[in-house]
Amino acid sequence: MNHVRLDGQQLALMHGLPMQTTRTRCWWLVACLAAATAACSGGEAQRGPTAGTSGSSAVIRITGSDTMVNLVQAWAENYGKKRPDVSVQVAGGGSGVGIAGLIDGILDLAAASREMEPQEIERAEQKNGQKPKEFDVALDALSVYVHKANPLDAISIPEIAEIYGENGTIEKWSQLGVANTACPSDKIVRVGRQNSSGTYVYFREAVLGAKREYRLGSIDQSGSKDVVALVGSTPCAIGYSGMAYATPAVKELQVSKAKGVPGVRPTKETAMNRTYPLARALYLYSPGEPKPHVKEFLDWVLSAEGQGIVTSIGFVPVHEPTS
Repeated sequence: MNHVRLDGQQLALMHGLPMQTTRTRCWWLVACLAAATAACSGGEAQRGPTAGTSGSSAVIRITGSDTMVNLVQAWAENYGKKRPDVSVQVAGGGSGVGIAGLIDGILDLAAASREMEPQEIERAEQKNGQKPKEFDVALDALSVYVHKANPLDAISIPEIAEIYGENGTIEKWSQLGVANTACPSDKIVRVGRQNSSGTYVYFREAVLGAKREYRLGSIDQSGSKDVVALVGSTPCAIGYSGMAYATPAVKELQVSKAKGVPGVRPTKETAMNRTYPLARALYLYSPGEPKPHVKEFLDWVLSAEGQGIVTSIGFVPVHEPTS
């Protein structure tokens, strides 16, 4: 088999053209391609850096609490209007996921609906050479939700513990002194959160105590709004989630510290003065002293403008905006 050389001389022979003419055409094509490439490269080089890329733009990576994800996203969007040169990238996944990312050094901030545990702080310090810094950025009343048709209006912490806790004794609505006619079986359906959730951890500590575990058999949801949605469509259900996720399909119960004591409704006022038994802070954690552009963002979050967004989302500001 004869092989054909694809150079200028062979092309000239194949097409019956003078060799010089063919070579001239080849060089002309190469020149055109080179010019086009240079023009494209020049156009790309003239573009400024975009958010999230290298260049003068700064990036703030925040991951964590699903309870806080709507709030942090709202902060990110509004801060982007104020500082378009800063890209705030937000992801959920749960407080545990955010704290793990902080420990691994891949985040600028972790969003958490619970405090970091001592062993987590120790691991972070060992890994990064500095102690994580905690910022209280909002307040929340962890609401206990039932279906809107449920006649129950109030519940105590010990009763909630007997519903959710290991070896718990309360399994039916009638044990709480109500006839939940919308639930023919009378059996309580427990809705909770996955164990990567800060709300899961906080609820266990605040309701069940340090040594008691959850009872098996609950329907665990990955997000705060998913808990409320399921309770709102299930007349037999009870669930816990942030106060900002309330909908007309559910009822927020009054909660008391002990049975027989008047319950307290979750509100802005009862969250701020901590009279509601399940009032809690919401946090942002930095790996150590935050970088300058991260510190500017945190200062803005705690400003009147940033705390105003807390209110608009349905949570409670850590202080009343003064300006």
